[in-house]
Amino acid sequence: MKRKKSAIEELTEIMARLRAPGGCPWDREQDHRSLRWHAVEEVYELLDAIESGDDHEMEEELGDLLLQVVFHCQLAQERDAFDFEKVARRIAEKLVRRHPHVFGDVRVDGVEQVWSNWEQIKRAEKQGTRHERPSCLDGIPRRLPALLRAEKLLKKARRAGLADGVSSPRKLTRQALGRELFALAAYAQSNGWSAEALLREETRARETAWRKAEKKEAAGTDAKS
Repeated sequence: MKRKKSAIEELTEIMARLRAPGGCPWDREQDHRSLRWHAVEEVYELLDAIESGDDHEMEEELGDLLLQVVFHCQLAQERDAFDFEKVARRIAEKLVRRHPHVFGDVRVDGVEQVWSNWEQIKRAEKQGTRHERPSCLDGIPRRLPALLRAEKLLKKARRAGLADGVSSPRKLTRQALGRELFALAAYAQSNGWSAEALLREETRARETAWRKAEKKEAAGTDAKS
């Protein structure tokens, strides 16, 4: 009896057919760069589906996002770089490696320790490679929206003790803070400024200062040892 193909096998075969001679003209003319913003759009559509609580929409949007993964894997396979199997295998191995408290004998005491172990393992993995991350602030995508990037940078800086002096000038409730953020965006717009660009500039300046402080601290530690 012939084995029934799995859904992922069927999907990868369809993608290969779309890219093959005689396939879809649009699919055949795409490359990694031409597709890069499609993935971003699909992620935002998935966020909308999640926030709406609509399982049917979530299922569809997850499929659209998976298509982006399969599409890029097909493009890479055509140039003998990697394929879907290698991508899936790599993330499976990474999950096992970075969860020694689940798949090994490491004991953890709460989420913070899980995150700390994850970061240590990740830095060790990349040490000595061209992807090495010498700074605790490395690894945050430059293309993230300004507010999301600022939040991620702050989280990493606080964990490293670099942002201890950063705090709000006054106490605000969640609702009040939301109103203030919106008011600041409106104020920037009324002055012909981009709140996104302004926050990105400030985040870049803070990151530069924190990286300098990190290097200075590391140099002082090396001198003492």
